[in-house]
Amino acid sequence: MPAANHGYAEPRFLPAGDTGLVVEFGNAVDPDVNRMVHALCAAVNEVEMPGVTEVVPTYRSLLVYYDPAAILVDDLERALREMVSGLAQRVRPAPKTTVVPVCYDPEYGPDLDDVARYNGLSREEVVAIHSGSDYLIYMLGFTPGFPYLHMSGRLSAPRLATPRKRVAAGSVGIAGSQTGVYTVDSPGGWRIIGRTPLRLYDPGRMPSVLLSAGDYVRFLPIGRDEYLEMVRGKPAGGGVGGG
Repeated sequence: MPAANHGYAEPRFLPAGDTGLVVEFGNAVDPDVNRMVHALCAAVNEVEMPGVTEVVPTYRSLLVYYDPAAILVDDLERALREMVSGLAQRVRPAPKTTVVPVCYDPEYGPDLDDVARYNGLSREEVVAIHSGSDYLIYMLGFTPGFPYLHMSGRLSAPRLATPRKRVAAGSVGIAGSQTGVYTVDSPGGWRIIGRTPLRLYDPGRMPSVLLSAGDYVRFLPIGRDEYLEMVRGKPAGGGVGGG
């Protein structure tokens, strides 16, 4: 298997307690590394391997939970190694891009000015840069459907020294070189620069999570009036374009 920019020539297999095995593909945030993670995740899910209870993809590794009474860890590792060897030949579906409208008004982006000062930019430049790229969804986590997106450009910002006790669902934040969207009301320490009217997580909808790891997000700036109109309309999802 050829190494990616930050990938290993061969993946590392690391124990995670007595019911987990980590398959680590690289040592940094890298889209090629992440694609291997999701390719292996899909392969494991397709075969419904006996003894495997859950798979959890991350930025650069796949955590495979298993029942040690149903499969030995050595047998699991052997099977996973065989899957990894065939990943390069797998036909992968084309990723989709979901357009997520964001209102960057100060009412919904209380930390936008701080992010601008930290990067030596104007508010308008922060919005233009943040909405000027398609972001690979590396992983979902923290809360149901929360997308972790890596920013490889001119934006970054440290987490808040004291996290907020409540961040509204739909809030768009920045932490370090990551950006993401809060899917439920929750505590949080990311710098909030805007809010989307979309419900990225709705337990009454099928599927309940709007976004999928391995796909892309594109942020679309909207004004306050349009945001309020969309909230009153209670949109169930975003626009989808070709990826």
